[in-house]
Formats: sequence, structure tokens, C-alpha cells
Amino acid sequence: MKIALLSDIHANLPAFEAVLEDLKKQQPDAVYCLGDLVGYNVWPNQVIGLVRKHGIATIAGNHDLKVSTVLPSEGDCGKEENSEYAYKLVGNKERDYLLTLPRHLRLEFQINDQQLSMLLVHGSPRSINEYLLQELSEDYMVELVKEFNADILCFGHSHKPYHRIINSGKDGIDHFHHLINTGSVGKPKDGDARACYVLLTIDQSAGFMSKDTVQVEFVRVKYDVEKAAQAVELSLLPNAFADSLRKAY
Repeated sequence: MKIALLSDIHANLPAFEAVLEDLKKQQPDAVYCLGDLVGYNVWPNQVIGLVRKHGIATIAGNHDLKVSTVLPSEGDCGKEENSEYAYKLVGNKERDYLLTLPRHLRLEFQINDQQLSMLLVHGSPRSINEYLLQELSEDYMVELVKEFNADILCFGHSHKPYHRIINSGKDGIDHFHHLINTGSVGKPKDGDARACYVLLTIDQSAGFMSKDTVQVEFVRVKYDVEKAAQAVELSLLPNAFADSLRKAY
């Protein structure tokens, strides 16, 4: 089974459209979005519309929940740059959608008499705002995946993609866990301005006792970065958001 995982679109319509085109070629069996559809750019409603049109199962990110505190009715931001302008653009029906998204999704696989549990979160299972950075200690991550029973833990939030394998086994019996940060579709922060998403392959040999039976591929997709950056510069959003798109920081 081939699963596409994407996250942190952040209202970047050109990047999301490019990823959707790439997904047509990849033909995954399922697509999941790990949140943060809005913020930082001017197309939140168009992005939400495409997510819903394509039936992409989605969880809430911290920026999605922020629309509960920044309402369109608060009025004009004036002529000053304002990062909250991104949330004022979100329509009422789109706001309702964001605020009813689930926080986590869990998939359970039964393969070769082994159960594989896959948990999808935005930040971490403990907090939507927690950053699960690659340099976190193995002891901390083992404690986390055991607490939440996750053989495969998928998350976003930091916009920095990585795949890390840890072993919680004992007494000579391996139990491998896959930690997968999906990176960001619409606002990469790893120095590569291209949109990023993950293709996860689970085959008939998959199991937690072998670390090589779950395959993870990071897909980078070119898109019109200048179009996205100029849209920011023509809006009331801070110009720094445009600079971060061009330089991927």
C-alpha cells in the first residue's frame, strides 16, 4: 500500500496545486494531510476547497485552530503589515471546517500476524504545538511512541523533513518504530524551496521486527515560488514571509 502524507500547506495555492499534479502521477492508495492549511499566505479558502474537493483526510494544525481567535468581522487591518491578516481571509464555512477537524488519526494494519499502529499528528501526540525535532534524544522518543502505541509516528509542524528509526525492543527482541516528519508543502524551512511531501510504502513483509519493511520517500516538487512570494508582497502580510519562501528558512 502506498500512502501520501503532506502537511503545512499554509495557504500556498501554487505549491499545493503542484503537489496535487504530482500525486496524479504517483497514484497513491490514500492521501492524508497533517494540518496547517492556513497562515502565511493569501489563498486559505482555495486551499481548503481543494482539500475538500479531493477528499483528503485532514487533521487540525495549530494555525488552523488560530482562526477561532482572529475573526473576519474584526475589520480592516489598515495599511500596516499584519501577520493576522492571513486568518482574516478565511471564510465562515472554511472556518467551521477547520474548527471541526480531528486532532489525531490512527491507522491499524494487521500483516503477517503482526499489528502495526500508525499515528498521524500535527506537532506530537502530546501537544499540537510540540516540535519533534530530529535531534531529540532516543530515550525521549522511545517513551513517546510507547506511551501512544505508535509503530509509525507521522507529524509535521517544524517544516523540516526527516525519517528516523528507533528501537524500543529489549531482551534481544527488536521493536522498530518509524518517526516521519513530512516537511512542508507550502513553507519549507530546510533550505530547499520546493514543496515537500512523503510517500510511505507498506508491503506484505511489513512488521515492527524489521526496520527495512516500511519504505519512506521524500518527494520534492518544483512550483512557482515567485508567484507565491509576490502574492505576499502585494498583500498586508509581512514581506518577511515572501523572503522565507524564496530562501526556505
